[in-house]
Amino acid sequence: MDNNGRRSIASLSIMRSNHIAMSLVIDVPIQKVWDALADWESQGEWMLQTTVELTSEIRSGVGTSIAAFTGIGKLGIMDHMTVTAWNPPTVCDVVHTGKIIKGTGRFELTALTPQSTRFDWSEEVLAPRALFLLIAPGLYAGVRISLSALRRQLQQRK
Repeated sequence: MDNNGRRSIASLSIMRSNHIAMSLVIDVPIQKVWDALADWESQGEWMLQTTVELTSEIRSGVGTSIAAFTGIGKLGIMDHMTVTAWNPPTVCDVVHTGKIIKGTGRFELTALTPQSTRFDWSEEVLAPRALFLLIAPGLYAGVRISLSALRRQLQQRK
């Protein structure tokens, strides 16, 4: 801050960890939810404007690498991730290693009943706070739409 209490431009561009999370209940067994999440290449069926591909020989577990492109046509963002924790059917952690998107993410599933699962999604996004505050509403809405599509898809397959 300067002497008048204003933030400098430099302080607005400092990378910070910014948290975003949401939860929803899906009325299907935990294993079916896990199987859908762990099928990386079919995630584009429910993730808004996203195509996902494996970029490693490992298809599941720690060390699996994926690339997810979110956008329309050639306009969008590529997100490179590597799985860092894998505990089926409850936890998958990733680290985002791309040029633009950096940070960590987690899928966590909890069986509420034999036929109902809580899905907790969270991200720690490394970005300047001002930029994060600018993109957070769109990011949150996009993830909410995607997770709702996943729920619809899984519940229709029951």
